[in-house]
Amino acid sequence: MKRRPRIVYTDNQKALMWDRWQKGETMHDIARLFDRHHPSIRRILTENGGIRPRQRKRSSLALTVAEREVISRGLAIQLSMREIASQLGRSPSTVSREIQRNGGYASYRASFAEDAAWQRALRPKACKLANRPFLARVVTEKLQTEWSPEQIAGWLKQRYPDDERNHVSHETIYKSLFIQARGVLKKELLACLRTQRTTRRPRHASLKGKGLGKIVDAVTISERPASVEDRAVPGHWEGDLIAGTNGSHIATLVERHTRYVMLARVDNKNTDTVIRP
Repeated sequence: MKRRPRIVYTDNQKALMWDRWQKGETMHDIARLFDRHHPSIRRILTENGGIRPRQRKRSSLALTVAEREVISRGLAIQLSMREIASQLGRSPSTVSREIQRNGGYASYRASFAEDAAWQRALRPKACKLANRPFLARVVTEKLQTEWSPEQIAGWLKQRYPDDERNHVSHETIYKSLFIQARGVLKKELLACLRTQRTTRRPRHASLKGKGLGKIVDAVTISERPASVEDRAVPGHWEGDLIAGTNGSHIATLVERHTRYVMLARVDNKNTDTVIRP
């Protein structure tokens, strides 16, 4: 089977994936937009537990890419910091700090400075359960007794009405379960949820009416003639499909009277390929 080259999705493509996912589309449907199989999409959606990550925004006080380009060009033609600051309408101290933290006069580059600024702006804030071991232990015990996150959040408010340190929202519990990178609640606790899902699905998402798991124009086994029950009449065949490693598939045909077996290799398991003469 011919392998497709690895694709690196852009931010716009990832945003489209999340838009479709939040509308209730399946991973298979989303993958078809990019002519890919669903594992390629699943990798991106499950990294964050099916919960769309917040879009990062630049502070209105931070230097922009265009301003960093002006600084880089100014240094190239040996302008002073005050001259560069005047062009930008910024304080000379702002320009000075920008240059010093990104390589100095000789090594300053606008693209490098921009990437470094985004990295420095990261402020990973630990969730409440990570900072409150007692609270995490209580939540774990309640989940193990099959309480829902909504029940746990409500019980904590009643149990500790005047202590907000021991309050936690049901959304925080769900995120701590689905996003294992938080390192707060163990993955095994997902089995305690009533849905037992490992990825967040939109509330309005539904697979009903999409024909999944159904055979079109299917004929039930109860409708087959009585003559096939005792294998006495020759000419009745049974078909099956065997899936092997590396995407290999073999179609089998067995004559029910003589038990004569025919094997045929097929390229894939699609219906059109399997039933093709």
